[in-house]
Amino acid sequence: MISKDNKFLENSTAVILCGGRGTRLGVLGNKIPKTLVKVNNKEILWYILHNLKIHGFKNIILPLGYKGNSIKKFLKKNKNFGLNIRMINTGIKTNIGKRIFLIRNEIKSKNFLLLNGDAIFRFNLKNIYKIHCKKKIGATFICGEFTYAYGSIGVKNNKIIDFKRNLVFQSLKIKNDDNYQAYNYTGMSIVQTELIKKFNKYFKISDNFEQEFYPRIIKKFKTELVKVKGFWHSIDSVKDLNMVSNSSVKNQKFKRLQSLQKFLKKSFF
Repeated sequence: MISKDNKFLENSTAVILCGGRGTRLGVLGNKIPKTLVKVNNKEILWYILHNLKIHGFKNIILPLGYKGNSIKKFLKKNKNFGLNIRMINTGIKTNIGKRIFLIRNEIKSKNFLLLNGDAIFRFNLKNIYKIHCKKKIGATFICGEFTYAYGSIGVKNNKIIDFKRNLVFQSLKIKNDDNYQAYNYTGMSIVQTELIKKFNKYFKISDNFEQEFYPRIIKKFKTELVKVKGFWHSIDSVKDLNMVSNSSVKNQKFKRLQSLQKFLKKSFF
């Protein structure tokens, strides 16, 4: 018999967006897809799939694009990580919204996790997914801490107190609006599958599905955000790659699967 808590994860699905070219990674992005870039000798996708497996996600959908065959070979080499992985060719030049549109009928669960294939993270996805399902809401946006990779001047009581680089922040203060608080979106959300089909036309034609889709469901359906304090680092450029390789991931001791599993099982929110 399936436990009450685990019934939400019985057919849980994650869609990993991994079809982009990774142009800001320079020469490295010309050789391999961004999700196969290595951090401490392990591919970004390696971290993502192990994390999803640990937290009960059994069904994975990969809308493939740029160098999709390299991803297929990587998964075959790793025996699909013991997961049910469906790889769907969605075209090399297809935008993200169209990729989601093309795989929408492959999502069999009532809710699914949508995430980018270029970020390493550690927080309790199982709890977040379970709470989302229990509440029966349209979408849950996962917001987290982000490293500002530039210099900043620290001010308190109108007095400069320090200069720092690589500050970690979770939300932003918006100019001329003290009542508005903007949280850093990790590129990860849990969405009711029926909403993808309900608004499918915006995915089919949109150059930026987030700007077309998310405002509509926020307006018409109940949505929530979860503020996680666990590790999250998007690798969008060579600078990001160097930062995470030289400090963050190295300090988290991700080199061995056993230590990764122990680390990822913890809850950080």
